[in-house]
Amino acid sequence: MANPWTGEVALVIDGTSHVLKLTLGALAELEEQLGEASIVSLVERFESGQFSSRDVLALIVAGLRGGGWQGTATDLLAAEIQGGPVEAAKAAGQLLTRAFALTPNEVTDG
Repeated sequence: MANPWTGEVALVIDGTSHVLKLTLGALAELEEQLGEASIVSLVERFESGQFSSRDVLALIVAGLRGGGWQGTATDLLAAEIQGGPVEAAKAAGQLLTRAFALTPNEVTDG
């Protein structure tokens, strides 16, 4: 089960539930893969609804890798994601949101 307070997102792929998380290493890998100088431009694309399927796939792969998965984007090309492209995009957006969200302790500790 995914813990949203630690940045985790659950996604069912080929009938198996996976926990995705954007660790610092996964974020660095994501920046390199997308050719971005920073993750901010990707966040801006999601906020404006201007993201691509390539962005979604890259985020899902980075999240899976941050969750301990050892596969590659190629492994997901024929995979069935429960909920389809809409659920994949939703999970990708949640990954970005949760990666940079404050936890309850950070909010109260100021």
